[in-house]
Amino acid sequence: MASLLYLQNYLNTLRMKEIKGIGLSFLIILLPVVLLAQPKNDAFLVFQTTKGTLKVRLYEETSMHRDNFTKLVSEGYFNGMLFHRVIKDFMIQTGDPLSKNAKPGVALGTGGPGYTIPAEIFPQFYHKKGALAAARTGDNVNPARESSGSQFYIIQGQKFTAEQLKSMENSNTHIRFTPEQIKAYTTLGGAPHLDYAYTVFGEVVDGLDIVDKIAAVETDGRDRPVENITIIKAYLLK
Repeated sequence: MASLLYLQNYLNTLRMKEIKGIGLSFLIILLPVVLLAQPKNDAFLVFQTTKGTLKVRLYEETSMHRDNFTKLVSEGYFNGMLFHRVIKDFMIQTGDPLSKNAKPGVALGTGGPGYTIPAEIFPQFYHKKGALAAARTGDNVNPARESSGSQFYIIQGQKFTAEQLKSMENSNTHIRFTPEQIKAYTTLGGAPHLDYAYTVFGEVVDGLDIVDKIAAVETDGRDRPVENITIIKAYLLK
């Protein structure tokens, strides 16, 4: 808003005789540029884990997920939770309140806050490495693809060739990769087979090496880490 006020005051001080030709055109073009330059209302937060620290950005566009997540974080909801499901070269999952103080070997992954969130699936947000997405129940019981109120996963994934991605498109009619996605999946990596089926509502902006460390731990037959990987504390960045 300060930029708009400055521009308005500047315009008011100009004499009309001084606004000629290209000068007027420049000012007309400048106004929408200033409007478009306003910052997004993304949210940023930190997960301190026993394997290191993750900094995460939550997208403004997926506002229902962003607002729910920031509320839970501000309440300390995730503190003490385990990464209860870890699959190397795929993803790491947490957000089950039943994992707090869970005994070794106990099956986890069914807990939550008691509600779901409507799907916010947008094509510009996909499962590249570091993507943060909401877990959910299967299509057979959840055709609307509503998200768990608290369980989420972070993608580690793997790199794919352009040929592999093309084959994936041919076998899945709902998947069509953009040039941006192809570049990300062939250079950074990810889990493209999940695209357009789950809500991706954020991404890791610092700590991809920590995702790799967590994904590399030993797990049992249920994909639960043998050694507990705990969220010590989650907090919002102002």
